[in-house]
Amino acid sequence: MNLPAHVSIVEVGPRDGLQNEKQAVAAADKIALVHALQDAGLREIEVTSYVSPKWVPQMADNAEVMAGITRQPGVRYSVLTPNQKGWEAARLGQPDEIVVFGAASEAFSQRNINCSIAESIERFAPVVESALAEGVRVRGAISCAVGCPYEGEIAPERVELVARLMRQIGVQHVGVADTIGVGTPRRVQAALDAALKHYPIDAVSGHFHDTYGMALANVYASLEVGIATFDTSVSGLGGCPYAKGATGNVATEDVVYLLHSLGITTGIDLDRLIDAGQGIRAALGQANGSRVARAMLAKRAA
Repeated sequence: MNLPAHVSIVEVGPRDGLQNEKQAVAAADKIALVHALQDAGLREIEVTSYVSPKWVPQMADNAEVMAGITRQPGVRYSVLTPNQKGWEAARLGQPDEIVVFGAASEAFSQRNINCSIAESIERFAPVVESALAEGVRVRGAISCAVGCPYEGEIAPERVELVARLMRQIGVQHVGVADTIGVGTPRRVQAALDAALKHYPIDAVSGHFHDTYGMALANVYASLEVGIATFDTSVSGLGGCPYAKGATGNVATEDVVYLLHSLGITTGIDLDRLIDAGQGIRAALGQANGSRVARAMLAKRAA
């Protein structure tokens, strides 16, 4: 089987991983995390989001964080922008990429962003146009691509619909996201195939949560399809407030360990990555959520 020779990791820990933390996370700790991640070899980092602090108070320091990071050449710094107001604020921080998000579930779209799928795309259209006009790359996320906490299983046709609509407004890359972690390999492959009807293989990525322990299996299933870009979160940070019991994104350390064992290059130094994850967990006063990190830290201690 011809698996990709190289895989790109989009590190979403600073944004998707920290946005649901109940305790306050200092901007200095977020900045230190970004620096540790890029020092470990990460070349795509989702730094923050420009959403209303009323809804996501953890990201209220977005401007401070973007201004505080020391940028490295060759690293792409992205931010989440849900609407035109978010884009106007985000552009001042000079991101390399913005991320817009739409759900493959009507119920999730209504409960998450208070509008229908079609309305969400209409909101994104001027944001995408403005960003592209300023030379900023645009990535889209298709949430609940295989399952929804309100609707249950999601048909691949719904993923295809959102991918088609995003393509029509100029979104350059789409991520197929198993937001609540219910996906299994064949269902994930079907969702990816749906997105691939409108995007080339190098413009589709996977984003998997590990609620049922299937995230690594879904990564491997995606590799079988030819997918070579994945969103991951250092030390498994994050969750989904709209899905009870949903755990964090698949841990970056676990995915990198898998990829390296398959002979797939990532450009990431696993030891430094583990240090980055351990650093932010220490700041949060939490245990590391990566199985690989825990095993290797125990090995170091021994």
